[in-house]
Amino acid sequence: MTACGARADVLGAARLIKRLAGQINVVVHALGILLCLPHILRPGEAIDYVSLGAGNTGRAFDLETNQRIAEFKFIRWQGGPEAIRQNALFKDFYELAEHPGPKEKFLYVLGTEPAEKFFNGGRAISSVLSRHVKLRNQLAEKFGDRYRKVRDYYVPNKDRVVIQDVSPFVPELVAGC
Repeated sequence: MTACGARADVLGAARLIKRLAGQINVVVHALGILLCLPHILRPGEAIDYVSLGAGNTGRAFDLETNQRIAEFKFIRWQGGPEAIRQNALFKDFYELAEHPGPKEKFLYVLGTEPAEKFFNGGRAISSVLSRHVKLRNQLAEKFGDRYRKVRDYYVPNKDRVVIQDVSPFVPELVAGC
């Protein structure tokens, strides 16, 4: 077994690589946002906060400025079933659309076509929000059963959130797609 590399130090090294690789999404998210900022910010626009960690960082959105709130989704769509990615995308769209206040709302994605296809599709909201019980209950409390499919919610609300492609600003994330 030792001749094949089955040693304790190899196991320790593999554990370290696994731990560090688990943080790669945080690095991609943070660098992706930072590289997009010079392209999306307007003259005179001031950042109130930018949340660079992927996932729950205690902030409502990834970016808030004096003019906008925004979420970034650096999803590389694979084709085929994308339920987990779609669920997260819908959640972000919904939270942006329902957020009160006068600021513009942006959802930044890598290519708008897969997002638009999903939002205009017929996937059931109950399926999309199956793991987001709090959000599902909030939507039901606010709207009853008015919205059964993703498109039922998206179509009347699509003008509330700008969905913008940031691929030109981070081509390294789409190279080889």
